Amino acid sequence: MTSDRIDRARRMYEAFAAGDRDFIETAFTDDLEFSSPLDVGLDRAGYFERCWPGAGQRQRFEFLRLIASGDEVVVTYEQTKADGSKSRNTEVLTFRGDQICRAEVYFGWDVP
Repeated sequence: MTSDRIDRARRMYEAFAAGDRDFIETAFTDDLEFSSPLDVGLDRAGYFERCWPGAGQRQRFEFLRLIASGDEVVVTYEQTKADGSKSRNTEVLTFRGDQICRAEVYFGWDVP
């Protein structure tokens, strides 16, 4: 299950970059909790309202860290945006079965 969750997490970021909402819809539980420094405690509908508009922007994700621990996968990535700018974030994804029920986003910094 550990490698399945790591693979599912990786695929979620790729689907976000591609704007593949169908995949994201199946990746999240109905009772998803999403938090970031800007959006604490969003539910599933709040995630799609606030975060989904940023999907499908041809971002690229380079995964620096994918660590499974119990029901969580810790992901650190560098994101390259369509304009070439880059940033680094870490996220903690909590799984229930093969779906993500909680996402905690910790913003990093811009990278050269």
